[in-house]
Amino acid sequence: MKEKVFVMIKPDGVRRKLVGNIISRIERKGLDINRIEMRKVPEELAKKHYEEHMGKPFYDDLIEHITSGPSVLMEVEGQDAIEAVSAMVGNTDPNKALPGTIRFDYAQSKTYNIIHRSDSHQSAEREIMLFFK
Repeated sequence: MKEKVFVMIKPDGVRRKLVGNIISRIERKGLDINRIEMRKVPEELAKKHYEEHMGKPFYDDLIEHITSGPSVLMEVEGQDAIEAVSAMVGNTDPNKALPGTIRFDYAQSKTYNIIHRSDSHQSAEREIMLFFK
Protein backbone atom coordinates (compact mmCIF):
# COMPACT_ATOMS: atom_id res chain seq x y z
CA MET A 1 0.00 0.00 0.00
CA LYS A 2 1.32 3.43 -0.95
CA GLU A 3 1.53 5.71 2.07
CA LYS A 4 3.26 8.79 3.46
CA VAL A 5 5.62 9.07 6.42
CA PHE A 6 7.24 12.05 8.12
CA VAL A 7 11.03 11.88 8.47
CA MET A 8 13.25 14.38 10.27
CA ILE A 9 17.02 14.40 10.19
CA LYS A 10 17.74 15.96 13.56
CA PRO A 11 20.32 18.69 14.26
CA ASP A 12 23.01 16.14 15.17
CA GLY A 13 22.62 14.51 11.74
CA VAL A 14 22.79 17.90 10.01
CA ARG A 15 25.85 19.00 12.03
CA ARG A 16 27.64 15.74 11.24
CA LYS A 17 26.90 16.17 7.50
CA LEU A 18 24.87 12.93 7.21
CA VAL A 19 21.95 14.44 5.26
CA GLY A 20 23.13 13.24 1.83
CA ASN A 21 23.79 9.70 3.08
CA ILE A 22 20.35 9.44 4.68
CA ILE A 23 18.49 10.90 1.69
CA SER A 24 20.41 8.52 -0.57
CA ARG A 25 19.26 5.54 1.50
CA ILE A 26 15.64 6.69 1.28
CA GLU A 27 15.85 7.13 -2.48
CA ARG A 28 17.70 3.85 -3.06
CA LYS A 29 14.86 2.11 -1.22
CA GLY A 30 12.57 3.38 -3.99
CA LEU A 31 10.74 5.91 -1.84
CA ASP A 32 9.83 9.38 -3.08
CA ILE A 33 10.57 12.59 -1.21
CA ASN A 34 7.49 14.74 -1.87
CA ARG A 35 8.51 17.66 0.34
CA ILE A 36 11.81 18.59 1.92
CA GLU A 37 12.85 21.63 3.91
CA MET A 38 15.75 22.56 6.16
CA ARG A 39 14.86 24.78 9.09
CA LYS A 40 15.33 25.26 12.79
CA VAL A 41 12.34 23.85 14.68
CA PRO A 42 10.89 26.50 17.01
CA GLU A 43 10.44 25.49 20.67
CA GLU A 44 6.63 25.70 20.51
CA LEU A 45 6.50 23.34 17.52
CA ALA A 46 8.97 20.96 19.19
CA LYS A 47 6.73 20.83 22.27
CA LYS A 48 3.67 20.01 20.13
CA HIS A 49 5.63 17.37 18.26
CA TYR A 50 6.83 15.65 21.44
CA GLU A 51 3.77 16.32 23.63
CA GLU A 52 3.27 12.60 24.37
CA HIS A 53 6.63 12.66 26.19
CA MET A 54 5.81 15.67 28.38
CA GLY A 55 6.62 14.94 32.02
CA LYS A 56 9.08 12.17 31.20
CA PRO A 57 12.66 12.57 32.49
CA PHE A 58 14.13 12.97 28.99
CA TYR A 59 11.56 15.52 27.71
CA ASP A 60 13.61 18.68 28.35
CA ASP A 61 16.71 17.15 26.70
CA LEU A 62 14.57 16.17 23.70
CA ILE A 63 13.25 19.71 23.26
CA GLU A 64 16.69 21.25 23.78
CA HIS A 65 18.26 18.92 21.21
CA ILE A 66 15.61 19.29 18.51
CA THR A 67 15.75 23.10 18.74
CA SER A 68 19.57 23.32 18.87
CA GLY A 69 20.07 23.78 15.13
CA PRO A 70 18.50 23.17 11.74
CA SER A 71 16.76 19.89 10.94
CA VAL A 72 15.82 18.44 7.55
CA LEU A 73 12.07 17.78 7.39
CA MET A 74 10.67 15.39 4.78
CA GLU A 75 7.40 13.93 3.61
CA VAL A 76 8.34 10.55 2.17
CA GLU A 77 5.95 8.42 0.12
CA GLY A 78 6.00 4.92 -1.25
CA GLN A 79 4.97 1.31 -0.93
CA ASP A 80 4.59 0.51 2.80
CA ALA A 81 6.65 3.64 3.52
CA ILE A 82 6.07 3.64 7.30
CA GLU A 83 7.32 0.07 7.70
CA ALA A 84 10.14 0.55 5.18
CA VAL A 85 11.47 3.70 6.85
CA SER A 86 11.11 2.18 10.34
CA ALA A 87 13.21 -0.82 9.29
CA MET A 88 15.78 1.47 7.66
CA VAL A 89 16.04 3.76 10.73
CA GLY A 90 16.31 1.08 13.42
CA ASN A 91 15.75 1.06 17.18
CA THR A 92 15.72 4.38 19.08
CA ASP A 93 18.66 3.10 21.12
CA PRO A 94 21.58 2.75 18.69
CA ASN A 95 23.06 0.01 20.91
CA LYS A 96 19.96 -2.08 20.20
CA ALA A 97 19.63 -1.15 16.51
CA LEU A 98 20.41 -3.78 13.90
CA PRO A 99 23.64 -3.49 11.90
CA GLY A 100 23.08 -1.59 8.68
CA THR A 101 20.33 0.66 10.06
CA ILE A 102 20.79 4.42 10.15
CA ARG A 103 20.89 4.54 13.94
CA PHE A 104 23.32 1.62 14.24
CA ASP A 105 25.62 3.17 11.64
CA TYR A 106 25.48 6.83 12.75
CA ALA A 107 23.74 7.51 16.09
CA GLN A 108 25.78 8.20 19.20
CA SER A 109 23.09 7.80 21.91
CA LYS A 110 19.33 7.59 22.48
CA THR A 111 19.20 11.39 22.66
CA TYR A 112 21.51 11.98 19.70
CA ASN A 113 19.96 9.34 17.45
CA ILE A 114 20.18 11.28 14.16
CA ILE A 115 16.65 10.77 12.86
CA HIS A 116 12.95 10.73 13.66
CA ARG A 117 10.26 8.92 11.66
CA SER A 118 6.52 8.49 12.11
CA ASP A 119 5.67 5.15 13.67
CA SER A 120 2.05 4.85 12.50
CA HIS A 121 -0.46 6.19 9.96
CA GLN A 122 -1.94 8.42 12.67
CA SER A 123 1.40 9.92 13.71
CA ALA A 124 2.44 10.36 10.05
CA GLU A 125 -0.71 12.36 9.31
CA ARG A 126 -0.32 14.44 12.48
CA GLU A 127 3.40 15.15 11.96
CA ILE A 128 3.07 16.01 8.26
CA MET A 129 0.31 18.50 9.19
CA LEU A 130 2.42 19.96 12.03
CA PHE A 131 5.54 20.54 9.96
CA PHE A 132 4.05 21.18 6.49
CA LYS A 133 0.92 23.27 7.12
